[in-house]
Amino acid sequence: MGYKQAILVRMDLKLPRGKACVQVAHAAVDAVLNSDKRKVDEWLSEGGKKAVLKVSDQKELVKYIKLAKKKGLKTSLIKDAGKTFFKKPTLTCGAIGPDKDEKIDSVVGHLKLL
Repeated sequence: MGYKQAILVRMDLKLPRGKACVQVAHAAVDAVLNSDKRKVDEWLSEGGKKAVLKVSDQKELVKYIKLAKKKGLKTSLIKDAGKTFFKKPTLTCGAIGPDKDEKIDSVVGHLKLL
């Protein structure tokens, strides 16, 4: 039984690669900082596995984050400030976990890798 973290990225925004990488990093770090230390330690001891997954739009992003919260998983939702690439604050991505693989997979296991 392993641990992982899932990061969900909106595909409708067509983010440049660098901007997407920064948003994913924000989500991953924020979720870890808000997670249970024991789970983070276990996850890190296994290598800190992450899966970056595609979601179609804001509605789908929020749906999966809400579902993960309902299942008791730690989440993060990232809103870009809108000072560079976007003209206004914009939800770009979110993270779930780290937590047990099967708990994460029960929410987003069917989504495609980025």
